[in-house]
Parts: sequence; structure tokens; C-alpha cells
Amino acid sequence: MEESKPEKIVVIITHGVDDPEKATLAFVHANAALAVDVEVVVVLQGIAVFLAKKGCYEHLFWPGFDPIHKLLNYCLEFGGKVFVCTPCIQERQITTDMLVDKVEPIKSGSVIQHILEAKAVLSY
Repeated sequence: MEESKPEKIVVIITHGVDDPEKATLAFVHANAALAVDVEVVVVLQGIAVFLAKKGCYEHLFWPGFDPIHKLLNYCLEFGGKVFVCTPCIQERQITTDMLVDKVEPIKSGSVIQHILEAKAVLSY
């Protein structure tokens, strides 16, 4: 008997310091999905890569919600995967040692593979 895989969503975030509301809502939805046993992959692209940079993510929040650092840490703690676009961090001279623990770089081919495996893709 084949074991069924949990449903999977991919959350692509392209906003951060420029629009903390969108970044916050993206993580709120990612964490809600984890709460109902959905596999979650978050991909940070463009300016959103700063959401996973130590020293930056601690200072971003949107009123009425937990700050980004708590939302991102909840996501990782409860089994979500958080990736940052490799070319995006390279362009911004962010090295992997500057990233929050458990956040990993990812290239386009792997992002596409996650999208093809997912039931839904959310983009913020």
C-alpha cells in the first residue's frame, strides 16, 4: 500500500522592506497551511531575500500581526522550508552565513520542481 503524500503549497514572496504587509500576510498563510498539515515551501525572491537576513528580519513587522522574525521562525519550527533565490542574494552580496539558520539558497530549476509538485502557488 502506497503512503500518500501531504498536500503541498509554494508561497513565493517578492516583497519585504518595501511592503511589510504583503510579506507578513504571506507568512501568515504559510503558517496556517502548516497548521492543517500541508507541506509548505516558501521562496524569497528579489528584495524579499532581506526577510531572511540576520540583522534585517528582526526589524520588520506589520501592525496587528507577529513580526516577520517570529512568523519565519514559526514556519521553520513547524516543518516549513524557506529558500532564498541564489542569484538574488548574490546580487545583494548576501552570503549564506548571513542568512537565518535553516534558510537555504535555491535556483530556478528547483523552484519549478516544487511548483510542479504543489497543489497551489501563492505569490505575494
